[in-house]
Amino acid sequence: MAIKFGTDGWRAIIAEEFTFDNVAKVSQAHADHLKEKNGKKVVIGYDPRFMSEDFAKVSAEVFASNGFEVILSKGICTTPALSLAAKDLGADEGIMITASHNGYRYNGYKIKGGYGGPGTPEIISSVESKIGKSDIKTGNTNWEEYDFTQHYLDKLKTYLIPNIFSQKQEKVVHDPMHGAAMGLLNKILEGTLIDVFEINHYRDAFFGGHHPEPIEKNLSLLKGKTVATESILGIANDGDGDRVGIVDEAGEFVSTQLGYVLLLLHTIRNKKYPGSVVKTVSTSYLVDRICKKEGRKLHKTPVGFKYVADIMLKEQVAFGGEESGGYGFGFHIPERDGLLSGLMILEMVQLHGKPLTQIIQDVFDEFGTAYYNRVDLKVEGDQGRELVKKLRGEPLSELAGMKVKEVDLTDGVKLIFEDDGWLLFRASGTEPVLRIYAEAPSKEELKKLLEEGQKLIEK
Repeated sequence: MAIKFGTDGWRAIIAEEFTFDNVAKVSQAHADHLKEKNGKKVVIGYDPRFMSEDFAKVSAEVFASNGFEVILSKGICTTPALSLAAKDLGADEGIMITASHNGYRYNGYKIKGGYGGPGTPEIISSVESKIGKSDIKTGNTNWEEYDFTQHYLDKLKTYLIPNIFSQKQEKVVHDPMHGAAMGLLNKILEGTLIDVFEINHYRDAFFGGHHPEPIEKNLSLLKGKTVATESILGIANDGDGDRVGIVDEAGEFVSTQLGYVLLLLHTIRNKKYPGSVVKTVSTSYLVDRICKKEGRKLHKTPVGFKYVADIMLKEQVAFGGEESGGYGFGFHIPERDGLLSGLMILEMVQLHGKPLTQIIQDVFDEFGTAYYNRVDLKVEGDQGRELVKKLRGEPLSELAGMKVKEVDLTDGVKLIFEDDGWLLFRASGTEPVLRIYAEAPSKEELKKLLEEGQKLIEK
């Protein structure tokens, strides 16, 4: 089976396709790619998945044996910590052994640029084209180890408003979902008046029986704990710490779309960071309204943070992100950062002196209501892509009794209605899943759109 990189790296089932031999094969191809560019140095990190550190050492040995200076993470680290290390330590590129939010059976290989963000399509294509083309070099196990995590935490502290968390005694719950962000929020907030309650904060190769993905169905414990401890916020991070899920003080999940909106407003209004804004095709229409009011240029891209990062590398961007809970800040690196995102939401709540529910209501009062949900349908093989292709060839003029004012084919098929509500059909780039996304001004319309969307697929 050919090794192919998806939307965010190569991911495969451990012991089936994700083996020591295949990791070595990909690492050799990656080394060959870098040698063509006269690369000299790589950084390598890993999450707490089953045997991640062993896979990381396989990669380190291949790069060292190819003459590279190799810096390996001293312990588990998050993806943004690895990306920051790539930039700050002057690496040509970085490797992160992780399958992000996928289930426990998977592991993966993410490539990061020396600029501190996702590998560009050109980098990925170059590496893919070299897989299996040359003999794998091994035998050199000399490399340096460095504490990427401490370096990362020290950096995050510099972004915070001084003493913002020393004004009032508050409580927060952190759920790292047994992933790489374990213990990190607590470390950052040590010495402040914020008490952090941690759940799912020990290494578990099975992730507690859930996918380590911070979506509502996986966060029932966080929701309950936030209410039980009378905390002002619940923060969840995915397996490699580059995504965030938020629960308000009432124990309600805050949609990832609203998460984007809140972080955008905090970045451009409270922190007054200059630059444009980037959103993917599956992101809220409230973003368009905010950018119009604030006079910010808005870029729209296909799904995948690599497209957001590409624009962040070309011009000054204040904020960018996607529907999946992956958000990037112009004052940081061109990378999703789940821990920083949680900190920024917490900072905003402290700054406003209001409960998160009230801040969200203020947003609705100013920019209009928006409700969002997503349905992931399991499909066989390329069935999802075939269904999307069929919808592209048979454009709809109306659905659920509503007129379609625009069809966006940037990534999948997005039907946009006259009230700005929308329905998007898109095949996942990393797993056999067809995603149906929807956003609408009312919960009733949202429910109707998703029901009609599923009926359309069934037909």
